[in-house]
Amino acid sequence: MRLFFFVLLPATVFAADIPQGSHLLLRMVNSISTRTAQPGDVIYLRTASPVAVNDQILVPPESYVTGVVFEAKRSGRVTGRAELAIRLDTLTLPNGKSYKFSPHPDSVDAGEFGQKVEGEGAIKQAPSKGQDAARIAILAGTGASIGGIADRSWKGAGIGGAAGGAVGTAVTLLTRGHEVELRAGSTLDVVFDRAVGID
Repeated sequence: MRLFFFVLLPATVFAADIPQGSHLLLRMVNSISTRTAQPGDVIYLRTASPVAVNDQILVPPESYVTGVVFEAKRSGRVTGRAELAIRLDTLTLPNGKSYKFSPHPDSVDAGEFGQKVEGEGAIKQAPSKGQDAARIAILAGTGASIGGIADRSWKGAGIGGAAGGAVGTAVTLLTRGHEVELRAGSTLDVVFDRAVGID
């Protein structure tokens, strides 16, 4: 009688670190805006690019990333730009394994009005002073035209221009600036603040 012995060898486990300073491109799954966002709101993203170390893919595309809104500040009517701070905290691979991590935003889709990452990773809207000046100038020009036609003189144009300028200033002060918006499908480049070990 022959006896056969089988030896079970442990499965090979590959482990490597995503180095500190590595970049990861993410794509928004849901949309957030400083118009409605509140601290604690959950955000969902997917990886849009792989992370490879030593020819080994550690994080494949379409891995899941979740985070929360840390701070959301709407743009002011007179001063103050919209500002959005987010904290990413979990990376989940397609095999179901999750890892805690805390990268910071490095760059973001500019969007319609030129938002960008500033300072400590906060996403801020570009200032709108130039647009405010243009709005005032357009309204002042309209007022001058109406004043000149009504009075048929330069004096009437001057009065109309001053009135138009005053209306333009009032409209500008009552109008909020542009909000920070990360729409579904927009991309966000983040940087790892510390190494993350991946099995």
